[in-house]
Amino acid sequence: MVTDTPDMQLLWPPCDAQLRDVFLRMLEDGSWGRYQGPHGDALTAALAEYHGVDHCVVCCSGTAAVELSLRAAGVGSGDEVLMCAYDFKANLVNVLHLGAVPVLVDTVPGQPIMDVRGLEAAVTSRSKALIASHLHGLSAPMAELRQFCRTHSLVLIEDACQNPGAVLDGRRAGAHGDLGVLSFGGSKLLTAGRGGAILTSSKTFVQRIHLCTQRGNEAYPLSEMQAAVLLPQLRQLDVRNAHRAVSVEILRKRLEGNHVLRAVLPAGFTAETGDHSGHDTAAFYKMAFLLSVGYSAEFREQLSAMCLRSGIPMYPGFSALQTIHAKSRYRGIGTLENSAELGKRLMVLHHPVLLQEPAKIDEMALELCRILQSMRG
Repeated sequence: MVTDTPDMQLLWPPCDAQLRDVFLRMLEDGSWGRYQGPHGDALTAALAEYHGVDHCVVCCSGTAAVELSLRAAGVGSGDEVLMCAYDFKANLVNVLHLGAVPVLVDTVPGQPIMDVRGLEAAVTSRSKALIASHLHGLSAPMAELRQFCRTHSLVLIEDACQNPGAVLDGRRAGAHGDLGVLSFGGSKLLTAGRGGAILTSSKTFVQRIHLCTQRGNEAYPLSEMQAAVLLPQLRQLDVRNAHRAVSVEILRKRLEGNHVLRAVLPAGFTAETGDHSGHDTAAFYKMAFLLSVGYSAEFREQLSAMCLRSGIPMYPGFSALQTIHAKSRYRGIGTLENSAELGKRLMVLHHPVLLQEPAKIDEMALELCRILQSMRG
């Protein structure tokens, strides 16, 4: 066993002095119960500055942020929205909620990244927007997607809910699209239990969002209390992301050479890329692993169960969207075989364990190797 306690997954969000001080100050000044106040204004300004965009609109969840982004993009009944077939289910449901049609594009083989080669076959006169999601420590190819969207007059919505603080081509994740989306859900790297944000440099998009949300009051609110607890976490994000990157590198090295499970990481990844010295950086809300060909989905479930019993928070990844929705709900491009394989073989390690000290990460990696060896027989 990795630990003598049942909670190797660690407390998240962490109980630290900065958050404790925030709660005490809110209790004393009553700001936690206000409709509007200084915390929300400070958070929107800090997020806009951190991402290098002109505007930030906060809201009640990442799912709501995607919906509002689609509305800002003018997506409506009969329109089409291009998206990856391996993605969070809520993104597809948001498209359906607006009466639009999700158009599913396959992934790069073995990676939860949209394959840009499938886009030309996906676009039609009804195409209105494209959702690009950064998942499991990897990043969508934003430069190529941005050029494609410009060529075809599509609005690019960048889902950075799993990737806050990452740097791609010198800019923060969430700042590459026409609209960027963040989530502050209870498990996220920046968490307030619930909440989300939309990043953009377009006044037009901001005005369209406000037309949806302002109804005599704020229909999609982020509370003052939520904003207050997010501010200190934002200040710590870069340091924590760098710590997670070191942990990921330890795990990668320990697992080299095993024939069951391999880490799926950005090209050229090293722990040193976490220092924001001009390199691209990754943010690991989840660390991805791919089972070797020949291991079944049932094996994956058994492996997850054994890991959890040892205190290692390893879970199956998402299901491919085409495997959990009727064909009448989407239009698929090609066989979507790569995303289907990911839906059967991908596993993810949840992030709180990555903030442990290197010795503890190494201990966890050795336990994972032991489990893999035992399951191979």
